[in-house]
Amino acid sequence: MDVISDTAGGAWFHAFAQDHEIYLQILLSALLGFIIGWDRETKSKPAGLKTYMYVCVASTLITTISIHSVGKFSGVYAHTMMDPMRLTAQIVSGLGFLGAGVILKDGLKVKGLTSAAMILFVGGVGIGIGAGFYGLVVFTVAVSMGVAKMAGLLERQKFGREERPGAGGGPELRKLTK
Repeated sequence: MDVISDTAGGAWFHAFAQDHEIYLQILLSALLGFIIGWDRETKSKPAGLKTYMYVCVASTLITTISIHSVGKFSGVYAHTMMDPMRLTAQIVSGLGFLGAGVILKDGLKVKGLTSAAMILFVGGVGIGIGAGFYGLVVFTVAVSMGVAKMAGLLERQKFGREERPGAGGGPELRKLTK
C-alpha cells in the first residue's frame, strides 16, 4: 500500500510528478520574465517587473494549455480537428494591445516603443517555453539582452544620454522648434 497515494497531498504529488514539465515551464517563464522586467525596471521604464513576469507566464500558460488541450479533447468528438497553436496566435493580438498601451506621443516625441517591443518579446519567450523550446528561448534571451546592452553603450557614446535620433530630445528637434 502506497502511503503517499492515500493522502490528499499524494494526489497532488502524483499529478506534479506526472506533469512536472508543465510546472517547470511556468517556473522558467516566471524567472525569465522577471529578469527581463528587472532590466526594464532599473531603467524606470513604463512596464516593469510584474508586467513582464505576468506576460511571460500567461503566454506560457496559454500555450501549454492550447497544446495539451489537443490531446485531451480531440478524441472526444469524432472527426474533430484541433489546432494546437490557435490560442497562441491570439496571444500576439493581446500583446499588440498591451504594447500600444505603453506607447506615448507628446508632440514630436514618441516614448515607449522599446517597452512595447519588449512586451512582444517577453510574450514570445513565454510562447517558446510553453511550446518546449527551452534552449532556444534561453539562448535568445541571453543574446538579445547582451546585444541590447551593447546598443545602449553605443547610443550613449555616440549620441549622449538623451540625444538619440528619433527620441525627440535631440538637436534635430531643437532646430525644428526654433
